[in-house]
Amino acid sequence: MDKVSIGMNAGIVWRVVRNHGPLVGYKELKKASGLSDRDLNAAIGWLARENKIEFATNPDDDSDLFFVELNVYF
Repeated sequence: MDKVSIGMNAGIVWRVVRNHGPLVGYKELKKASGLSDRDLNAAIGWLARENKIEFATNPDDDSDLFFVELNVYF
């Protein structure tokens, strides 16, 4: 694993989250991205550091949810 592959995986995760809908669960994100836990977690960290992904907790089962927060400036 290196910065280039983490960045590429971050792009995969970004597209899945952006195109999927308002909230994506971890298991769903893993399946849709095809990434291993290690690669997925590194990509999520990359996106979190860049403020491109946000986190929420599912109140039904306390699982992690991910979503894209759009910043629009006028």
